[in-house]
Amino acid sequence: MNTITKVLAAAAVVIATAAPVHADPPDVLAGITVAPHSHRYDYRRAAFGEGWGEDASGCDLRDDILNRDLTDKTYVWIKRCPDAVATGTLNDPYTGKTITFTRGPRSSESVQIDHLVPLAYAWDMGAWAWPADKRAQFYLDPAELLAVDGQANQAKGDAPPGKWMPPDGAFDCQYATKFTAVLRAYSLPIDPASVPVLQHAAATCPTTP
Repeated sequence: MNTITKVLAAAAVVIATAAPVHADPPDVLAGITVAPHSHRYDYRRAAFGEGWGEDASGCDLRDDILNRDLTDKTYVWIKRCPDAVATGTLNDPYTGKTITFTRGPRSSESVQIDHLVPLAYAWDMGAWAWPADKRAQFYLDPAELLAVDGQANQAKGDAPPGKWMPPDGAFDCQYATKFTAVLRAYSLPIDPASVPVLQHAAATCPTTP
């Protein structure tokens, strides 16, 4: 079993069993180092692996994420995957819009799969030194992936929270807790400009009794 197959098998378990991430606002940056964001010029997206792989059911991770995040879905059998999402509805977390998804070479662009912590940012903050299998795990980690509005994803690009936050402020709490959960899981630091932004976003979270 190669590295991609192993990572996808683990990802399928995470998707099936993942629970929402919760954190008290004061603790949102607990355990995360603050370090300067030094832009590196050797970033290569291919260093994280290419494509979405294929799990034991014959479906790739993009379809798994669409299946997780969309509602009102219909399916089509594509290649070995019996559950490829053909149509569905996305209640977009970034913009608050309701997006109708239809599978196709152009229509699929309306819903994209975002890496919460951008790959180039992760590279700059330490992923450049990771072994290839850890980068592949990061690239295919369901906790790092979210189906979102394509235009919002393009606007975000490689920006950290200090430079971009979702337009819909109602998602601030979840974005901050999900973003920092990924940083913590992979021992990645955060840049100073993003610290107050994440703290402010976390302050919108409901307090734990």
